[in-house]
Amino acid sequence: MVVAMRTLTSLSKEPHVGGRCATLTELQERTGASLACTSSAEPLNAAASTAAGLSSVGIGEEKHDHGHWDEIVTRVPTVSADGTPLMPCRPAKARKLLRNGRAVRKWSKLGVFYIQLRFNPKEPATQPLAVGVDPGSKFEAVSIVGTEDTVFNIMSEAVDWVKATLQRRREMRRARRYRKTRCRPCRINNRLRSQRRNLPPPSTKARWDAKLRIITQLRKIIPFSSTVVEDIKAETKPGQRKWNENFSPLETGKQYFYSQLRHMGLKVETKTGTETRDLRVKFNLKKISDKSRPVFESHCVDAWCLAASVTGAKHPTTRSLYYTVPLRWHRRQLHRLEPDREGIRRRYGGTVSLSLKKGTLVKHVKYGFCYVGGTLKDCVSLHDLKTGKRLTQNAKIQNLKTLTRIAFRTQFFPSADTETRNSSPCLKAGVSLR
Repeated sequence: MVVAMRTLTSLSKEPHVGGRCATLTELQERTGASLACTSSAEPLNAAASTAAGLSSVGIGEEKHDHGHWDEIVTRVPTVSADGTPLMPCRPAKARKLLRNGRAVRKWSKLGVFYIQLRFNPKEPATQPLAVGVDPGSKFEAVSIVGTEDTVFNIMSEAVDWVKATLQRRREMRRARRYRKTRCRPCRINNRLRSQRRNLPPPSTKARWDAKLRIITQLRKIIPFSSTVVEDIKAETKPGQRKWNENFSPLETGKQYFYSQLRHMGLKVETKTGTETRDLRVKFNLKKISDKSRPVFESHCVDAWCLAASVTGAKHPTTRSLYYTVPLRWHRRQLHRLEPDREGIRRRYGGTVSLSLKKGTLVKHVKYGFCYVGGTLKDCVSLHDLKTGKRLTQNAKIQNLKTLTRIAFRTQFFPSADTETRNSSPCLKAGVSLR
């Protein structure tokens, strides 16, 4: 397929090739599979479907233009040889660069496919890109928008297990003090209390750190310089100590998040919830009430409106999104909470399984692409990339091909319009992928 090469740093539209637009599915079928898993409603071979331009990895999309639906493609993140993020390019251009040996395929820790050039462009130029962040208690959204095109949409599950984990660890530590086993002495005066005075609680900090990790990984492959966050407002009441204490972690957490973004060199702008609603009305977009449904209208619509308010985009050019779930690792514990039948408490946890880091993406001879979990005797457990379900506990190291390491489980969900045109069943609402 011959495609006119244009400047890598441009987001201008390219003409269709062969009556249709290129897909990233074809790119990955020729160069290797992506870590972004396709949903169960998508055909495994998008090129063989009736709408070949509709990709299972977020490239085939639709745009309303003068009353007609025209297929367009989204972007492939691109970095230079020294790792500098460039403007995302078209999949046809990325395929040609890979075919000519001028680029290599890569995957980020988010499980997102991108390419790295074997050379450094002489005059790399970037266009304004902004990141919209819609924080939430259960689900969160991040959207990267340019002056015209929507580059990226991510919906993520929030980290909500830290509080219960710390409570369980505290109970186990206190219980060990009454048994004849190794334990540390009780430290009434915590040495970190003075240092943590201005930091949010561990559970709150973990939530905001998860968003920071997503933005950090995206910044390595996409050049954006500003962020727009929906601000959380908590009204304090004089004389209401319990009310004010319940909302103080939110206030401390968001200020910690803003300070970290500024420390990264990003410009931070905030919008209230009312302003976000007004932006949705301005762009004629609607938000659904089912927050757990992995579609654009649940959370990404707010993140897109926040980012478009800075860049000046008129409408979303893609409604597809990546659904990410942070991988949860059980840190090394002294032993399990409950003993076995023999009364022996086995060791538990850790982040290394037979010299492999947990979360390492591997290719198994039987189960295909999966990631490494725990260990049992001389074998490791493998987990599904989409659901996290354990596939086996008896995988041999010699049967694995190590690829890279991931920190998130990522699954791609096309837009509802794309599914309708492919005659595929719609996504089921209210299903958590954790």
